[in-house]
Amino acid sequence: MEPLKRTPLVEGNMGARELLSVNGLVVNRGARKVLDGVDFSVHEGEVVALVGENGCGKTTLLESMAGLHSLSKGVVTRFDGGNESVVRDFDGNRGDILGFGLTLQSDGICGEETVRERVITAIRISGHSPEDSVIDEMLSDWGLGHRAGDNVSQLSGGLRRRVAVLSGLAPAVMRADPTVVLLDEPSEGLDKASRELLSGWIRSISSLGHSIVIATHDNDMISVADRVVSFESNGSLSISPGQSLGNASTIPSPTTMVDVSRFSEFINWAWRMEKRNPIDTIGRATPALVAMLLAFTFATDIARTTENYDLIAALVLAPAFITAVTAPALLKRLSEERVGDWWRAMTGSWSRATFSVVGASFILPIPILYLSWFVIAGDINPSTNDEVLKWLWLPALSIIDVSAAAAALHLMVSDLRRASAAAGSLLLLVLVWPFLELTSALATIMESGMSFELAIGEPLSDILISSFSAVLVWGVAVIIPDE
Repeated sequence: MEPLKRTPLVEGNMGARELLSVNGLVVNRGARKVLDGVDFSVHEGEVVALVGENGCGKTTLLESMAGLHSLSKGVVTRFDGGNESVVRDFDGNRGDILGFGLTLQSDGICGEETVRERVITAIRISGHSPEDSVIDEMLSDWGLGHRAGDNVSQLSGGLRRRVAVLSGLAPAVMRADPTVVLLDEPSEGLDKASRELLSGWIRSISSLGHSIVIATHDNDMISVADRVVSFESNGSLSISPGQSLGNASTIPSPTTMVDVSRFSEFINWAWRMEKRNPIDTIGRATPALVAMLLAFTFATDIARTTENYDLIAALVLAPAFITAVTAPALLKRLSEERVGDWWRAMTGSWSRATFSVVGASFILPIPILYLSWFVIAGDINPSTNDEVLKWLWLPALSIIDVSAAAAALHLMVSDLRRASAAAGSLLLLVLVWPFLELTSALATIMESGMSFELAIGEPLSDILISSFSAVLVWGVAVIIPDE
């Protein structure tokens, strides 16, 4: 199919404020150019429907407005309260776009979330914290009140879709100032009553000054729109006025803004998921324990002499290092139903940095390293044992830095196109250097004790070099633009 070419668009309500604009947008997916020089804007209080055949580019345009695609050319700009901010541009810059609503075609919900948690998270990350009664009212209106405490994985496809749509609409409902809501095939999987409710909420939200962009095939959704943007088969765009049908529904009143950290919201979400199903802890600890047993078997034949301290140190550090470089379970959770894309849109420019820090192993390296010492080198002479036990936490802290760097590399590889992903995994080999530095540091502590001199070959210097190397790898992995 031909890429979408620049076409002058008939603007919406020209007397209203512009809330979102797309200028000269060019988006490539592999060798295929999906969007080519598209100009588009959305004004306060209007509902815009994006229509066209599957694969025509309407989802790509909608997701580009949310900052989810790298741009070959052009810029997406958000206007919020008189402030202009870049959502994304072709240089890879991304802005923080607090307060908008997003429903992806694949829901973007982790199955381990409860219905109530998901709606509250979507609202809080937009900067609002409504009363419990307001949440109860929303869930009841959408027929979800009786399933509020259930995990999303336990819901039928239709109920799950209701949760996704409500999560996209709720931030606008709670916000007094005009914002943007992006909905990709919101009516797909909904029954007739839910589609009618969706139409009513769309009309009510737009009457408050919010703008709503809908990518859809559904004629009922198209009839709600004030403006219809059609993606033609020849690669052009055409504009026609919409019917603006639908009766407004009763929705909750907006709430005041609160100071909410999206970073802390993501940490809370990840922690809840891990407590509910601790696959990350188990997944990291199991290979570490297996490595520890193998290292113990190998170490029994090694004499506890200074000539072998380097080898003993490497065996002691190996299980904790394996814990650090193992792919975090968070990565699997983020890949489920495009959960990661939803969170990337919500957290903005520092999404990969946030994900990598949260995905790092903060708990296991210290206990694993101490346990490994007792299992593998516990029969070493008492004076060496006491000195190592006193300072073993320092290499463990450096291993946490290595874990953050490994998580960032795993996330970067997951963003690569499939052809590049296998080669990208080899980047983990760069973390061997921090491991070798820690091996040298531990061997020196075993032989000569701890020293705080900042000289080459001294343990503190080796540990600092290890941490600095890991932080450098983390920084490079974080700043490389995602897809």
